[in-house]
Amino acid sequence: MGRDLEEMPLFPLHAVLLPYQAIPLHVFEDRYRRMIRRCIEEDRSFGVVLIREGDEVGDPEVTPYMVGTSARILEHSTLPDGGLHLTALGERRFRIRKLEQSDGHLVGFVEPIVELEWDETPEHETLIERAKDAFGLQISALFGHKNVNLKINYTDDPVALSFAMAGCIHLSLLEKQHLLEITDTAERMREIIPLLETQAVEAMTTAPRSIEGDFDQFLFRN
Repeated sequence: MGRDLEEMPLFPLHAVLLPYQAIPLHVFEDRYRRMIRRCIEEDRSFGVVLIREGDEVGDPEVTPYMVGTSARILEHSTLPDGGLHLTALGERRFRIRKLEQSDGHLVGFVEPIVELEWDETPEHETLIERAKDAFGLQISALFGHKNVNLKINYTDDPVALSFAMAGCIHLSLLEKQHLLEITDTAERMREIIPLLETQAVEAMTTAPRSIEGDFDQFLFRN
């Protein structure tokens, strides 16, 4: 296949984890408890993959989509019933080339998704500005209030920016999976921008939340 494959324990879910997104998980099945505990002990990531076929997360015959996101455990706690509650952060995307069962859960042999190089062209700069404008309108409409100081700090990384914005849009699971699988940042931006613009208009037609305080460095920090 041209490169060595990384062995990665997989957690199939009815959810899509995007890079730079945090996800809370309640792990109650014994096999996944063991998997997560090994990840904690060995300080390693696990892969989150959307279920393609299979009724439940615990279905041994579940079939996942072949593109997922590695998740690094940020914090965890053990519940009185022995279950685990954890928060994990989406990091890098991967493509599954081979699947196996190990200790009752799926293991993927994966390779990294390689994003096309971003060129600093006028067209690409326009995409970034349109996305920022639309997102700013949406956030202002949702949280705008005379007693709120709102500041958005955007990352300079176009890839990170595209996924951070995608994580703030109302999307179906299949729409999220589609954005996850795109390997061209400009293409992802072109798909995100009209969604941001539409949802910004929708947000402006509803009453803003009455919130007092500061929203300094709201999102998209490096």
